[in-house]
Amino acid sequence: MLNLMMNACDAMAALPPEQRRITVRTRAVEVDDGAVQVSFSDCGPGFTPEQYTRLFEPFFTTKPRGLGLGLSISRAIIRAHHGRLWGSSTPGAGASFYLVLPALRARTR
Repeated sequence: MLNLMMNACDAMAALPPEQRRITVRTRAVEVDDGAVQVSFSDCGPGFTPEQYTRLFEPFFTTKPRGLGLGLSISRAIIRAHHGRLWGSSTPGAGASFYLVLPALRARTR
């Protein structure tokens, strides 16, 4: 989650401070026994469909000083916990990234 927040901040760095906005949302989703979805949306430049096909590849970056490992590591961690990570964008109008993880059911005594 920290990586997704940092990416959103980096994407908006060129915007005037009053135009920068990150929206974080959570919701329950009905997948198998239930899951939790968390989304991170920013007001940055977004990404193109061509960039999206490579965003989760190791060492691919759209940042001038990026390593290109953040999204691939994030996706690997989320997959290891039986979840999913994906993104969507309207180029020039921001990007959103979504993660879904299985929900842990509370034990009843």
